[in-house]
Amino acid sequence: MNTTTTLHTDTDVSLLRRARRRVGMRIGFFIHAFVFTLVNLGLIAINTATGGPLWSRFPLMGWGLGLAIHGIVTFLALSGDGVRERMVAGEVERLRQRS
Repeated sequence: MNTTTTLHTDTDVSLLRRARRRVGMRIGFFIHAFVFTLVNLGLIAINTATGGPLWSRFPLMGWGLGLAIHGIVTFLALSGDGVRERMVAGEVERLRQRS
């Protein structure tokens, strides 16, 4: 058994898993933003059609805050991958020096 081929394959599988997770996080945020937009446009249309006080702003603000937090968490997690990898690489190097 060729260990180089196995290691290369294991690395590829690991990278594929990470890539899928990252793409899934992005898609999840974009789906959330799309649903937020559609639902709130519908609520604004209903509010405008029925008249009365502007109640549609309350779900817009509440859900908007949730969407903003989702976006911040998603994109910080995606940008933090590089930091995490550098920290792991540094720790691996320190452990190798101890051995």
